[in-house]
Amino acid sequence: MMHAVEIIRKKRDGERLSRAELEFLIHGYVAGDIPDYQMAAWNMAVYFQGMEPEEITDLTLIMANSGDTLDLSKILGIKVDKHSTGGVGDTTTLIVAPLVASCGVPVAKMSGRGLGHTGGTVDKLESIPGYRVELSPDEFVEQVNRIGVSVVGQTGELAPADKLLYALRDVTSTVESIPLIASSIMSKKIAAGADGFVLDVKSGSGAFMKSEEEAIKLAQTMVQIGTLAERSTVALVTDMNQPLGRGIGNALEVKEAILTLQGQGPERLTELCLELSIEMLLLAGPMTDRAQARKLLETNLHSGLALKKFAELIAAQGGDPRVIEDLSLLPQARFQEDFLAPQAGYVQKLDPLIIGGIAMELGAGRETKDTVIDLAVGLELKCQVGDYVEKGAVLARIYGNQAQHMSPAISSCTRAFTLGDTKPPALPLVYRKITAKDV
Repeated sequence: MMHAVEIIRKKRDGERLSRAELEFLIHGYVAGDIPDYQMAAWNMAVYFQGMEPEEITDLTLIMANSGDTLDLSKILGIKVDKHSTGGVGDTTTLIVAPLVASCGVPVAKMSGRGLGHTGGTVDKLESIPGYRVELSPDEFVEQVNRIGVSVVGQTGELAPADKLLYALRDVTSTVESIPLIASSIMSKKIAAGADGFVLDVKSGSGAFMKSEEEAIKLAQTMVQIGTLAERSTVALVTDMNQPLGRGIGNALEVKEAILTLQGQGPERLTELCLELSIEMLLLAGPMTDRAQARKLLETNLHSGLALKKFAELIAAQGGDPRVIEDLSLLPQARFQEDFLAPQAGYVQKLDPLIIGGIAMELGAGRETKDTVIDLAVGLELKCQVGDYVEKGAVLARIYGNQAQHMSPAISSCTRAFTLGDTKPPALPLVYRKITAKDV
């Protein structure tokens, strides 16, 4: 007979746990038979001792099957999901989903809500008047087969073990464990039913993983899990040392996604969307040549086909597709104020963590999962790292609905922007691509 204390001891001493031992632990915790204090001890043992690749994969699959799983087998074609580990000004899903779908690859995407300074796709979509983020599994499958794309919030009880474990890790200082982070992300992805995954692992001051080395290790672990779980998986390690896009805040990011689908988006955001979309097309298999995939994507972006697909998606889920042509239909903030350059010079640093914090203080983000957010508020950046600006130039436009929030937001901007006499080196966009061959 198994005992939790013996499983904790084995992991404390650096031994590998069997699948049966992990099942006993996870199933017992979900059922309430294993108490928080024993699970917290096991989390801490994993934090210090780590886990072997097959062990992490066993944990991931047990967590994925701890509740509901989504059966996407009735969707025609190879279903590829895209996941980002979270950043600031990262509105890629709203662009990539219709863009990839416009190329004939089905996109069945379940997304989450934002927490802290990182935005959530579901919150952004809710700023489109009428958009339904909740569909039944049957509605979800039917819509993807009919128009090629659906983006919804997580439905049912997907990976309840992850929900319980994450809450415990959050209060026991065991969040920053790569085996536990990787199994948390991949258990939800596998439960959501996709055939393959393109992972966007952020690295930098505005990301969960601050160093490139940490981000690469997390990416390798997740690709390893996907591969061992027989899901085609690719990861791009990408930069988050400055906000990806210019819009930060829910409606502002929807506006930027629409502008990008009109061919008017910021260069870095557009380029990363193309890179992620290329990987999705290659994984799904309609083409094997990167140059050919890029050409098709660029054609659909500039011809308006991807924008038309976004309008179809909005209409199919009850939203007002007129928002594509009339951005004023999005929630509008009552107050606007500009942050001006205090001197001339090059933008040497644009801190995404501070920018995300400003958006959160304005009401765009959540401190807890129960926080009610303001969909209209946030910032629009008018420059990026490396730009030369004159004294008095607008560096950022602040949008708020509470007058008392405006002055502190402007004040915080002075800490977010660093100006100097020398032009900084260009920040890379993609640091590394990781495939099954690399793990």
